[in-house]
Amino acid sequence: MRSVIVRYRVKPDRLAEHEGLVREVFAELARTSPPGIRYGAFKQADGVSFVHIARISAESNPLEAVEAFKAFGKGVKDRCDDPPAVTELTEIGAYEL
Repeated sequence: MRSVIVRYRVKPDRLAEHEGLVREVFAELARTSPPGIRYGAFKQADGVSFVHIARISAESNPLEAVEAFKAFGKGVKDRCDDPPAVTELTEIGAYEL
């Protein structure tokens, strides 16, 4: 299983647009229920920093087939003050994650 965390900071004037795109990803995931992924997106207390956590058990990342995720990925660097930084994680322990 592959686990990753993604961190970035969105430009304040692009926040509403960005959050809308994130919500569309989760709406499509709820409709399609792709197997092999656990995924969450969180906004930090400063209101513009985000963290996404993904646990992927499928051979390939199921998010790559999600149209809303493709739309989210387009222009993400333009929406950000600090671009997405992906970090691979090594599990030590997890409960229901």
